[in-house]
Amino acid sequence: MDDVFDGALRRQSPLIVDGSMATELERQGVDTASALWSATALVDSPRIIRDVHRAYFEAGANIAITDSYQANVPAFEKLGLSGKQSRRLIAVAAEEAIAAREEYRRAHTDDETADRPLVVAGSVGPYGAFLADGSEYTGDYALSDAEYRDFHRPRMQALADAGVDLFAFETMPNIGEVRALVGLLNDEFAGTQAWVSFSLQDAGHLCDGTPLKKAVAELDGNPQIAAIGVNCVPPETVSPAVHIIRRATSKPIIAYPNNGDVYHPGTKTWTPNPGGLDIARLASEWFAEGATIIGGCCRTTPDDIRRVASALRDVSYQGMETGRTNQPR
Repeated sequence: MDDVFDGALRRQSPLIVDGSMATELERQGVDTASALWSATALVDSPRIIRDVHRAYFEAGANIAITDSYQANVPAFEKLGLSGKQSRRLIAVAAEEAIAAREEYRRAHTDDETADRPLVVAGSVGPYGAFLADGSEYTGDYALSDAEYRDFHRPRMQALADAGVDLFAFETMPNIGEVRALVGLLNDEFAGTQAWVSFSLQDAGHLCDGTPLKKAVAELDGNPQIAAIGVNCVPPETVSPAVHIIRRATSKPIIAYPNNGDVYHPGTKTWTPNPGGLDIARLASEWFAEGATIIGGCCRTTPDDIRRVASALRDVSYQGMETGRTNQPR
């Protein structure tokens, strides 16, 4: 099994993750205020999804995360779709990201970015996202191992069959669900890797209270886990969390926070935070702390990712000049 990030990080470190899908869909007129959230566009506006992915590639992203975070068979079945139709829509999420990558490559065959690594990660959001009550930020739910596997299996199979490079087990608040997902990965997707990024209640604990250091240590020896980190946390939480993660694993560390705005699950709205910290300004700090895969999550935009990429390009260049490059441990 090839390591997805090993070769990519040797060619470019850090790698840049894309930003929010939902924010960009909303800007283009897609109504995401439903239980499906950004996955609504898979039903009505798949071409816009491709355009958003392409915009992030143009902004400097190396990694596109598919629009499947909240796309799962039970959610689509609530709309009256069949299981087969639901799995097809999940596949579309992967296909649009892959098509955007190919469009980008065709448009840049002769410039200096032509050979930079481009990765498509199949988003696998937590069961709490399906509940659509904000519990991906609390972890306040519990299924059996078998129930978690039955919930996630169809989406993972559809994404794998459509050709994603790896899975993104993202915004994971609950250690029981992570264990079930990793077990499913090992038992039924032996040729595929995943990253695991946690949702946190504070820098040292998952939302369900599990110590972050303990959760990371459980994953460290698993060869199918390509990277470990955090996402959709406030920007100020990233550095202390990365510090903890770095002490518990030798794997690449991934970090892609939200922009610091405050989410209200009841109304599915955000309150802007004028005092929120600038992720582009902090990105070099995260890199210095040990993160080698860096980007943005909710409420971040292609402009944010462009500035993150620029800031990290400058830091990487300075490191090359001085011999102090930050390679994965």
